[in-house]
Amino acid sequence: MARITTIDCEYLFPQIAASFLLEEGDKALFIENNTARCIPLLMKALESAGKRPEQVKYLIITHVHLDHAAGSRALLDACPNAVLLCHPRAERHVVDPSKLIAGVKQVYGERFFEEVYGDIRPVPAQRIRAMQDGEVLRWGSRELVFLHTRGHANHHFCVYDPREEAVFTGDSFGMAFPALQKNGLFIYPSTSPTDFDPAQARAGVQKILQTGAKRAFLTHFGEISALQAAASQILEGLDFSEKLMADAAGVAEADLTAFCEGALRGRFRRALERLSLASDPKAWDHVNMDIQLNAAGIAHAARKRR
Repeated sequence: MARITTIDCEYLFPQIAASFLLEEGDKALFIENNTARCIPLLMKALESAGKRPEQVKYLIITHVHLDHAAGSRALLDACPNAVLLCHPRAERHVVDPSKLIAGVKQVYGERFFEEVYGDIRPVPAQRIRAMQDGEVLRWGSRELVFLHTRGHANHHFCVYDPREEAVFTGDSFGMAFPALQKNGLFIYPSTSPTDFDPAQARAGVQKILQTGAKRAFLTHFGEISALQAAASQILEGLDFSEKLMADAAGVAEADLTAFCEGALRGRFRRALERLSLASDPKAWDHVNMDIQLNAAGIAHAARKRR
């Protein structure tokens, strides 16, 4: 069995965003590049595995949101023989990340951007390979299958490893932070802007289940094995989000995001109460940003329907 190492990228705070190191013989690859700030952590994990940067063949990003892809150029610089694998729709954004950078700075400000993401530089086109839906990458004695999964982002794919019965899901199979799993499974979908589509998101969940994988590796965060139970919670969350979009149809534009955020906050509170976590400040630390982002995504989707 090949080794899969989950690396905590220490993004914002511990166990929020992961990168994964896969080993195959004398080769290695990373799935998810996080930010330039985490490159030393990835290099330390590689060294601990007894591998050199020159042995890294591929860097894979599930999509171009910056907590998954901002460190791509810095990691390519550290791994001189590596090629970046991405969704065809993601390619232009890693070659020219200016729109992504401008969007984050507009929402969060220059200071937040510099502190969290650091330097984001273009990736040379000759070091990129776009992976089509269903395309198979032969890597040593194993194969990796790339599955396009829209719903969270139009430039998103998952990576299925049949030999390991494992699928690397990016943001297409929810968020399951360890701090929220103390009293039972708590997983929910990511509906952040700007591509949220509940029908496509549900199709992505089913596509992941249809692989037959027994393990899912979530960027947010880590390995889970109860895929059917997780899918049920994610699908329930998507149903709630779609109903919220419909309920928002009559809400004034100025009140739309606040309306969605209030409804989501109530749903999260009820879930945390069931898990006896509603009075835990750390639990709220983990979900507050997602409540805001998910509400913004639902509101944006509701505007598009108008």
